[in-house]
Amino acid sequence: MKYSKKHILLALLLPLQIVIIQILSQKTAWIETYYSNGLYPYISKALRLIFGWFPFSIGDIIGLYLLVIVLKNIYVLFTNKFKNFIPKLLGLFAFLSVLHFCFYLFWGLNYFRAPLAKNLKLTQGEYTTEELYETTKNIASEFNRVHCDITQNDTVKVIVPYSSKEIYDIAPYGYINLASTYPQLQYHFPSIKSSLVSTFQSYNGTSGYINPITIEAQINNQIPKTGFAATTCHEIAHQIGWAAENDANFIGFLAATFHDDLYFNYSGYRMAYTYCIRELRKRDKSLAKKVMQTINKGILKDYNNSYLHWKQYENPIEPYLKKGYNSYLKANKQSKGINSYSYVVDLLIAYNKNK
Repeated sequence: MKYSKKHILLALLLPLQIVIIQILSQKTAWIETYYSNGLYPYISKALRLIFGWFPFSIGDIIGLYLLVIVLKNIYVLFTNKFKNFIPKLLGLFAFLSVLHFCFYLFWGLNYFRAPLAKNLKLTQGEYTTEELYETTKNIASEFNRVHCDITQNDTVKVIVPYSSKEIYDIAPYGYINLASTYPQLQYHFPSIKSSLVSTFQSYNGTSGYINPITIEAQINNQIPKTGFAATTCHEIAHQIGWAAENDANFIGFLAATFHDDLYFNYSGYRMAYTYCIRELRKRDKSLAKKVMQTINKGILKDYNNSYLHWKQYENPIEPYLKKGYNSYLKANKQSKGINSYSYVVDLLIAYNKNK
């Protein structure tokens, strides 16, 4: 039985990598200075230049190819009654070692950087129900205003006239406007694609993701168009180095609302209102109801349309997939897991107070 020396070496490097990552996760200042604002921008721009011009997702193709290889090896292992099991296992750990290394080098270390609030000089912390109510009310007002600017009728539902490709093409303009206020959030060399596994994403309840190996922003092209622009801006935020979901949500909101296009503004306020009203409902149902009663009927029709869209993809496996993603987030210093998305409310309140 032959053992590959290369596989043995790579497999042995995996636990060493894990220890190093655990140490680096405690070195926030070092990550911020030397990785997130040092090495990462060069890696990100290079990968976006290399893969951005392809009209389809290279990352998805690589992922599907690797999945086929893994499944094929598992099949061969079973059909051969676990012959050469140890060499195959070493090969698997060698593969995981390389994947782990690329994940953290190309993007993953951004999970351990300093919070966005510190970078933007926003005071983030505990907030009162009154502060939440005031922020939600202000966002609802802007949401209604933009809706009426588009439809000229508060009972009419917004219909986004753009294709997915058109949204990808104009999304960076929001970041150009945003960079005039926050130069650290500038974005160059777009690499935004529709995911080749959008149907799978719909069934697991996700709207988009960043491929951490190719740094392509992957959008589920089956989601309702009124949320499409904010999702695209969210994934771009991941590309420029903001891994935490609440930080990416807030930057996505800023980029969408700084955009000159009303449909982007609508999508940004839609996202912000969704998170705020959800949190307000948890704290004070009567105050939440008070705000909800002010929302234009056309917006409510949009939300109902979105509910019906996601309803058709409900399945018994989705909760388990979300549990897996929840564990992944917690393993990368997002202690609240999936709930960390809603932490954008802290930032929205801080931003509202600054304004």
